[in-house]
Amino acid sequence: MTKRIKILGTGCQKCKVLKQVVEDVVNENHIDASIEKVEDLEDIMIYNVMITPALVIDDVIVIKGRIPDKKEILDLLKSKNPTEDMNTTKKCCSGGNCC
Repeated sequence: MTKRIKILGTGCQKCKVLKQVVEDVVNENHIDASIEKVEDLEDIMIYNVMITPALVIDDVIVIKGRIPDKKEILDLLKSKNPTEDMNTTKKCCSGGNCC
């Protein structure tokens, strides 16, 4: 089944890096996925995201305000229920808010 991945962000450097890291993980692991970059503020607000970049997998927000490493992205892509995994994934030093 194809994973639907969206990177939410207005085009800042962190958003570009997140998109590249996600593309690398998908390509390196031969994951069937569509990747969409969402830059329109109105479209981002539909997800109620106030801090970017954000990573959405199958319409579930799994990361906000930081760039996860490749292993974390791969784990989220392989997960059957990414919302459960969000509670066990790494947080940044400020408890989830971008430094």
